Amino acid sequence: MTVQDMRMGGFLNETQHLRHLVENQRNTLSWRITAPLRVIRHLSKGQLPTGDKITYVLGKIWTVYHEEGFKALWSRIQARLPRKPKASRSRHEASPVEKFTSKLDISEKIETIEDQYLRPVSAHSVSDFSPSYLIIAELSLRQCAKYRVWQKQEQLESLGWHVRVVDWRETFVALTALQTCTNVIFYRVPAFESVEKLLNEAKRLNLPTCWEVDDLIFSEDHYKNNANLDSLSSSEREMVFSGVKLFRNCLLSCDKAIASTRILAQEMRNAGVNEVSVIENAIDEQTLSISNQIFQEHSTLDHGTEEIRIVYGSGTKTHDADFLVAADGIVAAMLEDERLTLHIIGDLTVPEVCNKVKSRIKTLEGRDYALYMRLLAQADITISPLEKTIFNDCKSNIKFLEAAVLSVPVICSPADAFMQVVRDGENAMIARTPQDWKNAILSLASDNAKRKAMGRAAYQDALDRYSPENITQQQILPVFGKPEHKKKPDLSIVSVNVYFAPRSFGGATFVAEEMVKYLTQKPDITVSVFTSRPDMEWRANAAIRYRVYDCNVMGVRVPPDGDRVAGIDNPLATESFRQWLQTVRPDIVHLHATQGLGLGLTRACLEAGIPYVITLHDAWWLCDRQFMLTGEGNFCFQNKIDLRICQMCEPSARHLHERATMMRVALRNAALLLVPSQSHKNLFIANGIPEEKFVINRNGFVWPAKPRVPRKPGQPLRFGYVGGAETVKGYPLIRKVFEHLKTGRWELMLVDNKLSLGIRSVFPEAWKVKGVIKTVPAYTQSTMDNFYNGIDVLLFPSQCKESYGLTVREALARDIWVVVTEPGGQVEDVVEGENGTIIPIGSNPIHLQKAVEDLLSKEAELLTYENPYKDRLATFDMQGRELEEILRTIVGKDLHAD
Repeated sequence: MTVQDMRMGGFLNETQHLRHLVENQRNTLSWRITAPLRVIRHLSKGQLPTGDKITYVLGKIWTVYHEEGFKALWSRIQARLPRKPKASRSRHEASPVEKFTSKLDISEKIETIEDQYLRPVSAHSVSDFSPSYLIIAELSLRQCAKYRVWQKQEQLESLGWHVRVVDWRETFVALTALQTCTNVIFYRVPAFESVEKLLNEAKRLNLPTCWEVDDLIFSEDHYKNNANLDSLSSSEREMVFSGVKLFRNCLLSCDKAIASTRILAQEMRNAGVNEVSVIENAIDEQTLSISNQIFQEHSTLDHGTEEIRIVYGSGTKTHDADFLVAADGIVAAMLEDERLTLHIIGDLTVPEVCNKVKSRIKTLEGRDYALYMRLLAQADITISPLEKTIFNDCKSNIKFLEAAVLSVPVICSPADAFMQVVRDGENAMIARTPQDWKNAILSLASDNAKRKAMGRAAYQDALDRYSPENITQQQILPVFGKPEHKKKPDLSIVSVNVYFAPRSFGGATFVAEEMVKYLTQKPDITVSVFTSRPDMEWRANAAIRYRVYDCNVMGVRVPPDGDRVAGIDNPLATESFRQWLQTVRPDIVHLHATQGLGLGLTRACLEAGIPYVITLHDAWWLCDRQFMLTGEGNFCFQNKIDLRICQMCEPSARHLHERATMMRVALRNAALLLVPSQSHKNLFIANGIPEEKFVINRNGFVWPAKPRVPRKPGQPLRFGYVGGAETVKGYPLIRKVFEHLKTGRWELMLVDNKLSLGIRSVFPEAWKVKGVIKTVPAYTQSTMDNFYNGIDVLLFPSQCKESYGLTVREALARDIWVVVTEPGGQVEDVVEGENGTIIPIGSNPIHLQKAVEDLLSKEAELLTYENPYKDRLATFDMQGRELEEILRTIVGKDLHAD
């Protein structure tokens, strides 16, 4: 399944990348200019630009107008239009819809929420993370990646660091990876717009950043003096120079830098970087393995007097000018000794002087590293000519290393990196002039013993200085150090919920947040959170890390609510969760509402050997519709789920059997299942989950901070409803009831709980009523008492068996009468006629109508009402203490242990 998750994650990231390219195209001037033509084309086909059929849209408009009137139609249209900033209204100027809606600028709310996600995060926030490095790298240059990226990963991991490598072009993958690392290295990365996003994100997260390179690609002045560029076309040169500026910008945007040679390091300092370290290219395990295999196979040829092979690995045509340095000397030597042959591996424009010995020159295409090394092993002599420039003095001595591990003698130019290791005439030879090149080649060609002795000396010197162990201890360790693993807290917990602050939505979220707040107050407990995030177009599928309630939160993108299959299995969320587990290293995971995040989270826990518990807030684990409703919005009244009935309810759903199997596996693998009520526990037991898996952990709630402000005599009875426009919460019932009331001596406060998500979903201006209706956004902990002080009766006509009914308890704790449906957990703390009115679940409004009319007839009695059963209610402290003991018991860390 892990492989499948990775495969699907790759597809999704590729899809998102293509969408990003399409979006860029749509922002171009040509796309905007041709927009009217596309509109005309759609209209000619009977479609709107969105692709919807005009007849279908007109039908929907007519239905809303016919059922709700023009005001409702206009409100719905306005809600779909982009909002423009409005001039501020005088506090005394009446709003045209003030009767129905409290003032709320949705666009401002969205901006405020997004700002909270994008707030800078302190460097201290990663203090509990598993120490790690993210290397965002140029991986298409295979040799560069081998020596600067994969070697670095190998070296750092040998010191105990966790290392992840991402190609810099995979912007959204890199954005996600930044959320879980503690340090980041940008290798050979230019500061394109996409990379600037990565740099800005690293700064927001306060991550130490480092820019690394092994070529002088950030200095335009020195680049202009590189004769190798003469082999490029004018357009290719222009592209190179534009890249130089981008490399320099990226270098200067980072905190420090790493160079492969001392001269390159000095050029970085000259560019303005204060802290620069030198880490040389080295021998790695792959190179040693290849060379050992070659030695064991005895593939190095001894040509004797028949042929003396000179091998030159060119790589690219940018080495044309370098080869010219040695060309005359090579040809002169070959003319003098007919045994000499020249083998060129890679692209090279062979100069005319070589025509004199053309028959003894062979050109081979570039090879992968292993095959290149096998060809090099067949050499008697290898060469590394370099033009005398500062650019080449910045280069490393890879040609020496590769020849040395094969015991092949090398002749090289006196570039600085070679001069740091070469003992002329002992482990290699230095050639400065054409005559030097001729003499060195002939000297080695004429003396087989000298060649072997020089090869052996080079091999030993290379191992002594550049072995993985030596480079790691002498160069890597002083720069990076060993990872500091801080002492873990006594208990580390990951809490998972599909919503979390600042997007607090629904009762499960409220409970999840309160449990996190309770647990984080414990000095020996660390809590981190995994949740969803709102759509942020520029981030595409990338995750985001932020801080709230003094803990780290990881937010990922989830599929739309209507995509139920994707909500069961979300590969991108699963992969991000795996990274999160590796980063925060929890003892246990507490899963709340995970729809949209998917069951892959449970697989990730099992793979990591981390126990998980699930709080079953609703019936999502049993019902594809989550609340056991039919397509018409009615409660299905199943107790033991029959999938044949479910299939008739959802004829187009072909995943129900597979879904049920996956859910059962996830539930059975849980260490424990928590339920907030006996009613909810009974539902799962009826569906085959063993009773011993369950513990009732009743939800707490925010108790009033001060006594309730009573309703004034003569003031209309005030009703409140917090379920939004959902049919399952009884919204249509409430509308029917209040539209049929003959009296207008009442007020109704409707909570539009989607306003906090930037969506308006309640449109009371379409109601035909005699009383007053007001709409408010979902209350928060700080505004809860104000809301409940404004109502006398809570209406809770839920059309399903709720697992608990949080708002019912909030109202009961504040001496507010409740009208509540049964059966379900929502009614377990209600005593009929003493603290509430109990009505049956059903779409017929007659029972709710009678309850409301009865209360209106005795409104005076409610002026002094107090709930006599408040002492039976749970609190968040009670719930938190129970939860803490449950979690500690599971991981073997007893709450009462010394």
